[in-house]
Amino acid sequence: MTQREKSFRIAIRKFGPFESAIEKQWASFQQKTGITLSLETEALDLHPLYHSYFEKEDLKQGNWDVGFLSSDWFATAHQTGAVLNIAPYLADNPPEDYPHGWTSSLLHMHQFDDVVLGLPYHDGPECLIYRKDLFEDPQEQEAYQQMYGTPLRVPQSWDEFHRVARFFHRPEQGLYGTVFAAYPDGHNTVYDFCLQLWTRGGELFDSSGQMMLNTPQAAAALEFYRRILNDPEAIHPQAREFDSVKSGFAFANGEVAMMINWFGFAAMAETIAESQVKGKVDIATIPFEENGRTVSLNAYWILCIAAGTPHPDIAYEFIRHCASAPMDKLLTLEGGIGCRKSTWADGDVNQTIPFYHKMESLHHYARELPRLPHWAKLAGFIDELVLAVINTDRPIPELLQTVQEKIRR
Repeated sequence: MTQREKSFRIAIRKFGPFESAIEKQWASFQQKTGITLSLETEALDLHPLYHSYFEKEDLKQGNWDVGFLSSDWFATAHQTGAVLNIAPYLADNPPEDYPHGWTSSLLHMHQFDDVVLGLPYHDGPECLIYRKDLFEDPQEQEAYQQMYGTPLRVPQSWDEFHRVARFFHRPEQGLYGTVFAAYPDGHNTVYDFCLQLWTRGGELFDSSGQMMLNTPQAAAALEFYRRILNDPEAIHPQAREFDSVKSGFAFANGEVAMMINWFGFAAMAETIAESQVKGKVDIATIPFEENGRTVSLNAYWILCIAAGTPHPDIAYEFIRHCASAPMDKLLTLEGGIGCRKSTWADGDVNQTIPFYHKMESLHHYARELPRLPHWAKLAGFIDELVLAVINTDRPIPELLQTVQEKIRR
């Protein structure tokens, strides 16, 4: 037997809670099943993970057994045949309470007709995450009232968001008003743009299905993004170096008063040992403008089985084990976000993370990115546009016209 045949290899999206949870879930799986394969994991950031899956074709080649797969990549994985269809396994031996133990919003995106790409692992829609101790402090409330002539509250509009960020921006205390994950990885800037666009009543595509970015709503979204990202009196100075994970850790370290980020980073701030803000965190819906409405972005991760795995049956049993209620709860208490309804309502979880029960309500406002095989290319246009907006002073109408011409080509 080769070394590869003796090992079980998992590609993990680089994030401490994922890494520790998988180690514990594998140990639990071994104890339950007696499987003796040795676990080998590698934690990768988004670009290296995508490169491994779809450029090196490590899933098809069998260099992985199980992988973390983002909802951004579902269509690509399906089109390329990179992952195993688990529908036959689900028919024979589904996880307990499947599918009713999950919301439909965490099941339909990774299903293509009769093909199912995996099982939900980590969820957590985008939301407004804030320091409730700051917002509820009577001295802060009085100071804000005197400064602006209006009560301090969780921001309802983007202009109010900017104003509150400037109010709490105190670099001399190691506190910054807000942070955006502006690192150019083709994901975070795209997510931010979509939220800014949708909360102003805009859309990515016109009625014919053509991506249409040259719109008044897109221009307004980008004007705001440029203004706040370049405001040294509101933004964390390392925002351009931060992805969503680093932004989440900055918040947990007590460096940020509020941010728009994934629900999971609010939960993480209540669970990880090094958090400086335990008991001081809450969440709210995302601000919006007059012609828009509050929106959340639903993106999630599944555990998939590599098409070329030498251990397909064991791989299914493992991801099924991870989808069990105890393992979903374990992930959550490690700092990830379980996907089961039972976890969202769990008493222990809500005692540790008092706002966890709000998860289901966030899904009422959740939208999803388009499930297109060429989405990575379209997202690249958005990423390029947003980076030009925040890193140059070129007029935004000109930038929009330029990117629209590229899309048409």
